[in-house]
Amino acid sequence: MTDTMHTIMNPHAHDVRNPAFPYAPMDWTKKDATEMARREDLKLTEDHWATLRALQEYFSRHELGDINLRELHDALDEHFHSKGGIKYLYTLFPGGPVAQGCRLAGLEAPTSAADNSFGSVA
Repeated sequence: MTDTMHTIMNPHAHDVRNPAFPYAPMDWTKKDATEMARREDLKLTEDHWATLRALQEYFSRHELGDINLRELHDALDEHFHSKGGIKYLYTLFPGGPVAQGCRLAGLEAPTSAADNSFGSVA
């Protein structure tokens, strides 16, 4: 059976997740993240991708209303401790590792991650 025929026979064939991003939202693609990053003047490195994976995994284990911003910050800080922790992540994501990172990871950032009058706080 050809790929096209398989897609016609199975309309959910595109719902297969990228194995490198097992916790990504179903409608998220690496291509979309790359394009969004380009528009935000970011060139995604392996550390960017590792951050997006970490955010996606964290969010897969929590309901949006149950996201503890401090706990999330601490988890990211620990994950990247050897490179400088959360301070290092701010060099990767100038718009905030949580706020900008969530946007690129296809996730809704916690409301406490940004202050519209000030900018990104996380």
